[in-house]
Amino acid sequence: MDSLITAAGRALAAGDPLGALKRVALRDDAPALALRGIAMAQLGDLERAKALLKSAARAFSPKEAVARARCVVAEAEIALVSRDLGWPEKALRTARATLQAHGDRVNAAYAGSLEARRLILIGRLDEAERLLAGFDPAPLPPVARVAHELAAAGIAVRRLRTKAARAALGRAALAAYEANIPALTTEVENASLVLKMPAARLIAQGSERLLLLEEVEALLASQALVVDACRNVVREAGAVVQLATRPVLFALARTLAEAWPADASREALLRRAFRARHADESHRARLRVEMGRLRAELGAFAEINATAQGFELAPRRAGEVVVLAPPVEEEHGAVLAFLADGESWSSSALAIALGASARTVQRALEELSGQHKVQPVGRGRARRWMTPPMPAFPTVLLLPGPLPCD
Repeated sequence: MDSLITAAGRALAAGDPLGALKRVALRDDAPALALRGIAMAQLGDLERAKALLKSAARAFSPKEAVARARCVVAEAEIALVSRDLGWPEKALRTARATLQAHGDRVNAAYAGSLEARRLILIGRLDEAERLLAGFDPAPLPPVARVAHELAAAGIAVRRLRTKAARAALGRAALAAYEANIPALTTEVENASLVLKMPAARLIAQGSERLLLLEEVEALLASQALVVDACRNVVREAGAVVQLATRPVLFALARTLAEAWPADASREALLRRAFRARHADESHRARLRVEMGRLRAELGAFAEINATAQGFELAPRRAGEVVVLAPPVEEEHGAVLAFLADGESWSSSALAIALGASARTVQRALEELSGQHKVQPVGRGRARRWMTPPMPAFPTVLLLPGPLPCD
């Protein structure tokens, strides 16, 4: 192989994109275009990087299937970093299969890590876990091990397996140290912050406090009756009642839980569930109907009894009733949770990740922009949305994907 191409490749592997460009900046052959594209990606010019990689893939002959596949993997990594979730995942799967068939285990494993990280972003944790299970990261070079362990940590964090997440992040930090690439070390350090920041608020018996992710894990594994305002469900000992599509019932359940062990007044219940300022007989009648529906939903967990002032929650087995709420409650909290990673997102990528319509996401972004909580970058189809990381804002509990007992 050309000595300049070899030297440029080694420079990129060591995290020195400028050193790589010095060797291939003036060349337009296919290997040089590919290396220039990767170098520009490392320098942050993602649009130029994509253009160079596409040119390189076209310049390689049909017989150079491995080189073409590597270009596709590099494009996929850029798409992931730029949160282009509409990028064709089938192309990455095909490239991974090609690399595997030709014995390029390192790049095949790296492609698998990228695919897993995309699946994690959109909440398809089971698929991501099955994908990672097919690779043994031990023989891989440090950079590929970091990618693998970050994906494994992402799954563990989403599933509230904090011990496994901490172990994966530790292995990623060790691999980043071996790679001796500052940007890689920074990426691992940023990923580790989720374990050190408040993930939720615990509201119980009139008081509240912030919880770390491992404390949330312990709470959900306890025998407490938990009204989870992060996912709009009610949990107890591994059993879950889904109320995400029944906001009135969830509002009633949360109000009762916040008042426990006392009762909640009818006025408070009507105000929270129906936003009624002045209760009349029709409101009271509707409250009785909705309470009957809530009794049916929570019958296995608790009784709901009428009192002189309102209603009270009486758990059947649990020794306590608590509410698990986001540290910062926002109307568009799920959108902010994605943007809190500091990356720039398109509205279409957010819609894919949230499983919502593009128009719904656009309306949310416009409202948040009016409140100066997010800001647009670029115009037209190139517009992206971003916000600086918000202190104490949940970046896990509001994101898609099932928790352990869902």
